[in-house]
Amino acid sequence: MPQTLPLRSARTIAVLAVTQIISWGTSFDMLGIMGRVIAPDLGLPNEVIFFGLTIMMLVSAFAGPSAGRLLKRYGAASVLACASLIFAAGLLLLAAAGGIATYALAWVVIGIGGALGLSAPAYTAVVEREGMNGKRVIAILMLFTGLSATVFWPALAALDHLFGWRMTFVICAALQVFVCLPLYLFGLPKPVESREQAQAAALDPVDLTPAERSRAFLYMAAATSISSFVSFGLAPSLLALLRQSGASPALALQLGSARGALGVTARFVDTVLGRRGNAILTSVIGTVLTLASFLLAALVPSTPTVLIVFMILYGFGTGVLAVARALLPLSLFSARDYGLQAARLSLPQNLANGVAPVVFTALLDRVGATAALCVGAVLSAISLACILMLLRLVRRADHRTTYSVTARNLTSAR
Repeated sequence: MPQTLPLRSARTIAVLAVTQIISWGTSFDMLGIMGRVIAPDLGLPNEVIFFGLTIMMLVSAFAGPSAGRLLKRYGAASVLACASLIFAAGLLLLAAAGGIATYALAWVVIGIGGALGLSAPAYTAVVEREGMNGKRVIAILMLFTGLSATVFWPALAALDHLFGWRMTFVICAALQVFVCLPLYLFGLPKPVESREQAQAAALDPVDLTPAERSRAFLYMAAATSISSFVSFGLAPSLLALLRQSGASPALALQLGSARGALGVTARFVDTVLGRRGNAILTSVIGTVLTLASFLLAALVPSTPTVLIVFMILYGFGTGVLAVARALLPLSLFSARDYGLQAARLSLPQNLANGVAPVVFTALLDRVGATAALCVGAVLSAISLACILMLLRLVRRADHRTTYSVTARNLTSAR
């Protein structure tokens, strides 16, 4: 039996790593290569083409709570399988697009697929199979899913060169149907449902009252949505931010490229910590690092050394926060409720992700890098305050539980 769990975990990681790389690569990451290719053929400006990603994120946001209810009722494997068919339908609509109406409809469909098939449903599949021990498996999975653009950008470019963009989308749809769908249905291990594990899955890790539970969710939603807003908002404009801060084009490119490696390193550190990691404390550390990076770049005269330190703090901080956002629901709610709560959190997070790039681009273009850095610092400070209030709430509940157990033991001793 001790050998069975690692084999099951490895199988879960393998299936979800492949399917998540395909799903991210054929949806959110796809326009990075294909956007400027399809724009001339459809007679649409680039900004309209890339607005498809905003449609996707907004639709995914509003579909998130419904996805959570489906996850709780039918399980992650069935929901993920449904998502692969919806993704395929959206990709086929893209392949057949002849104008803005069909193009926008395709991204609405892909947005529904995103709510059912990206991130939260995959992490729910892990928790269904690993229970409260799924934190390390999720962190390992995130090491792989961060490579989706690395894998798919050259693949999409090659397919477009060989077959054209319409057939490329058809091939992407085929990957969903003939690779992702069978893996979800037949590749994932069955959830382990012993009586002891079922009882453990129903237990909340923190004994919160209903009022405290609502407050905890609000603190968590605010903190994760704000940190996601900052991360997604600055990512497309990071090179412009560095250049406006005084970096040469070569240095800006080097630092921007290093951010991905720093983020993966942060995820690897969290993976090494495994069960000893605490998502709330990890959130505090990541937010402090991100806040420090903004304050440093905004207040200290810009030099290459300052910009390098900024990127180390920012890259590591946002990498840590990416893992924390996935694991936070498991720190407060039971494994059985993980999918529902994670999907509920996706509503404000995806809304933030949809508007953040526009906000930060406008700040950089109209006001400048210092203003963007100050806004990032203020938002990070607000996020840190929310996390600290959440930590205080959890510690108060833990103290109450410890006091209650001690009192019962004393009463029994008498």
